[in-house]
Amino acid sequence: MATEAEKKPNGIIETIKTVVYALLIAGIFRSLFFQPFWIPSGSMKDTLLIGDFLFVNKMSYGYSYASCPSIRIPRFGIDIDARDICGIFDGDNKRLFGSEPERGDSVVFRHPVNGTDYIKRLVGLPGDTVQMKNGVLFINGAAVGLKAGGVFEETYDAQGPQGRFPRCENAPVGQGGTCEKTRLIETLPGGVEHSVLNIDNSGTDNTGIYNVPEGHYFFMGDNRDNSTDSRVPQQLGGVGFVPFENLIGRADRIVFSSAGRSLFAFWTWRGDRFFKAIE
Repeated sequence: MATEAEKKPNGIIETIKTVVYALLIAGIFRSLFFQPFWIPSGSMKDTLLIGDFLFVNKMSYGYSYASCPSIRIPRFGIDIDARDICGIFDGDNKRLFGSEPERGDSVVFRHPVNGTDYIKRLVGLPGDTVQMKNGVLFINGAAVGLKAGGVFEETYDAQGPQGRFPRCENAPVGQGGTCEKTRLIETLPGGVEHSVLNIDNSGTDNTGIYNVPEGHYFFMGDNRDNSTDSRVPQQLGGVGFVPFENLIGRADRIVFSSAGRSLFAFWTWRGDRFFKAIE
């Protein structure tokens, strides 16, 4: 006859099982449906601000190796890349249940070289030509629509966990002063409207003509003079053309936003950005 000790399940083993099952369920949910994403830089201002937290819809474009999560926890020496988990699906530039993205989408994708997750706006589709002339975007030889959108203002101070200071069109600005950028409303072919910011006349305001290859996409940040994107080739540290299989998903809505250095600094939460739709 079994004793009471034998009948009673081992508490430690049951706890471990529960944790493992929870992690598996969370991993499957994250891989197939929605991936959390923090905005770490100002390249998409003022559409997205440093400290915005959102969920990326992975069902938007179907699934590829990039749909698997990368797990990086430097403090504990953990660096597991998506290719380490789902590399078997890499290399054919195709997707399971694939759906083409639309021009104007705010997309999270894997950098084609270093595997870092980026979020930018999709402006160039396969077969398009893209060029910047004096800060104006030209797609297939035609300038996009532009109209005045006022002035974007923010405090010149350290932003987010990385403590970066914003760049200002009205520089120099003392710490705590008002940092300004000209805001313009850009209308892409197809009718998507969104704001873009101007800081100065940078090298990427005037470019050659980019011919977007089949199966690839061209991305730009809305903060045009403060964005590393497809305007800079990969061999020079930029993004270049992004393959279809590198897309992770579409960003549709901000869930939460904090202007502080820490998530727990509740007095820095931006209540007006909670559950805000991304244009």
